[in-house]
Amino acid sequence: MSEELITVDAFGNTLSSGDTVQLTQQLDVRWTKISLNKGTKVKNIRLTDDIEEISANTPEIKGLVLKTCFMKKVD
Repeated sequence: MSEELITVDAFGNTLSSGDTVQLTQQLDVRWTKISLNKGTKVKNIRLTDDIEEISANTPEIKGLVLKTCFMKKVD
């Protein structure tokens, strides 16, 4: 019996690769002086092996890994 793991945002919406998400709070990026503000939209996300994390690129940072508990899906 194989269970498929589903990645969800902070509000329980199912996420998939290519979705656009919006940050629900300000996040300081480790090892940089850059801070991502609340409401920042991140386009074209990629799912990772961990259901609590996604991978994405922003104009400031490439190869960013974000926790799903700090975002909501945007249509």
